[in-house]
Amino acid sequence: QLRLVESGGGLVQPGGSLRLSCAASGRSFSNYYAMGWFRQAPGKEREFVATIRWTDTRTYYADSVKGRFTISRDRAKNTVSLQMNSLKPKDTAVYYCAVSRSGLGLPQQARNYDYWGQGTQVIVSS
Repeated sequence: QLRLVESGGGLVQPGGSLRLSCAASGRSFSNYYAMGWFRQAPGKEREFVATIRWTDTRTYYADSVKGRFTISRDRAKNTVSLQMNSLKPKDTAVYYCAVSRSGLGLPQQARNYDYWGQGTQVIVSS
């Protein structure tokens, strides 16, 4: 059974940076197809942020974060990270790490992911 644990959330001022990390236990990320980050703000639906395919590290981003966020994976540490720069108040949300067991392309729909972490809170405020 794959277990995901996110870390790195917190309070940051607008324009600041945070780095989120997702650690896997139980199995290696290399057994799975793709990893993604989603977020959910209060009163809103969960939305796609970024995804990375494990084998070739191809990535895809939501338009709202393109150029500001970077998703990456560390094979040795069995982690997936999300570097978030130039943060804005509208980035405030609970951020979730997710894993897709199989698929095509770069999955952006939550229904294409099979495992989820508990989430980490990010608050962007002055």
